[in-house]
Amino acid sequence: MKQDQSIIDKINGFLSEEFEVDTFRMQPGANLRQVLELDSLDYIDLVVVIENNFSFKVKPEDFIRIISFQDFYTYIISRVQSKEPTDAVMAGQVKG
Repeated sequence: MKQDQSIIDKINGFLSEEFEVDTFRMQPGANLRQVLELDSLDYIDLVVVIENNFSFKVKPEDFIRIISFQDFYTYIISRVQSKEPTDAVMAGQVKG
C-alpha cells in the first residue's frame, strides 16, 4: 500500500508539472480528461510522460477504460507491479 501511495504521489507530481494543474484538483473520483483539460495531442504527451517515468509502453486502447484519476492510478500501479519480480510484489503485500 505504501508503494502504491508513492506511485500516486509520483503520478500527481508529473501531471501537475506537465499539465500545470494543482495537485489538490487530482482527486481519485475526478474526471482525468476534464481536470487536465486533455485534447488528442495532450494524450500523446501523457503517454510519453508515462513511458518516461515508468519505463513501460502504453497502448492507445489502454485509455478506453480510464475515466477517473483512480482508474489512471490503478492502471499505472498494475503495470508497474507486473514488471516487478514476483518476490518483490509478494514482499510488498505481506502484512506484518
